Amino acid sequence: MRDQTRWFGGMVGNHVADLVARYGDTGDAVPRALTDYIKAREGYDYSHHGKADNPSTDFVPDDIVDRFCVLGPPERHVERLQELREIGADNFSIYLMHDNQDSTLDAYATRVIGAL
Repeated sequence: MRDQTRWFGGMVGNHVADLVARYGDTGDAVPRALTDYIKAREGYDYSHHGKADNPSTDFVPDDIVDRFCVLGPPERHVERLQELREIGADNFSIYLMHDNQDSTLDAYATRVIGAL
């Protein structure tokens, strides 16, 4: 189960929705699990988005987090980004849209980017 108090980076729903809109929801270009998640996000309250005390953390199911997010300590980010690179991903973005922006940026600068 996810620990919501740990330093993490993750998926940003609006950007993912843009990808689904652009590349379709046939399951070919974008995994069906992700397109189904985007369809189900209607009604999500973005006023709490990125906050440690977000009452809607259950909105994103664990299987979506495990499959599409990078979270945990910096060492886990390095491991996961290396896994993604090995299967062909060559472009990564960091979204600093949460309560721990400075520590996230610092960790990427000092512990993640150099390790990759």
